Amino acid sequence: MNALKTTLIVTAATIAMGGVAFAEDGDVFDFSFNVGAATDYVFRGVSQTDENYQVFAGVDTTLWGVGYAGAWISNVDFNNSTDGEFDLYAGVKPQLGPVALDLGVVYYGYMNAPSGSNQDYVEWKLAGSAPIGPATVGAALYWSNDFYGGTGNATYVELNGSVPVAEKFTISGAIGHQDVDYDGDYTTWNLGVGYALNDIVGLDLRYHDTDEHKFGDIYDSRVVLSVKAAF
Repeated sequence: MNALKTTLIVTAATIAMGGVAFAEDGDVFDFSFNVGAATDYVFRGVSQTDENYQVFAGVDTTLWGVGYAGAWISNVDFNNSTDGEFDLYAGVKPQLGPVALDLGVVYYGYMNAPSGSNQDYVEWKLAGSAPIGPATVGAALYWSNDFYGGTGNATYVELNGSVPVAEKFTISGAIGHQDVDYDGDYTTWNLGVGYALNDIVGLDLRYHDTDEHKFGDIYDSRVVLSVKAAF
């Protein structure tokens, strides 16, 4: 679930810790674009399109290779009038030795949402990743003080990893837990393989599941095929 409504600016805090390095090369601004489609839009193990197709697009920019900002849009189907999602996000990515950090904020907005549904929300993000041999392992923490639907404080924690297995193939997966003040906690996991058709287009085949199928079909296990072009 992602969005756009007001311009988001990450608080440009000075990171005063020894050994933290920032990139010094590259253009001041560097833009990239992406567009894609999938057989389902799955966010943290839950279908956002009522188990139907997804079409999405986004734009990203980096500032001196350290700061970043972007916007992303997708169709959704919540079985109400909501038919689209747009996200605004921004942050900084300092390097602490071998660990790549990501400190950011995301605004999730929804188009044509019912009046009073309180679907729009903001999350703060703290993530990091590091290489271990040919693999990359990471962890992430997301927090919101007013989660989707006005359900209160919410925290999502995740462990993830990826490893190349051939010239154009990468296996990746994650396990995470969503904790919400309002009853709705669950654990989710995914495992999949990505294939780079070329430098622009990639395919991803991924299995998703949660431990709370009792919440409805959108929490059930599923396999999703997606294609994405980035340029």
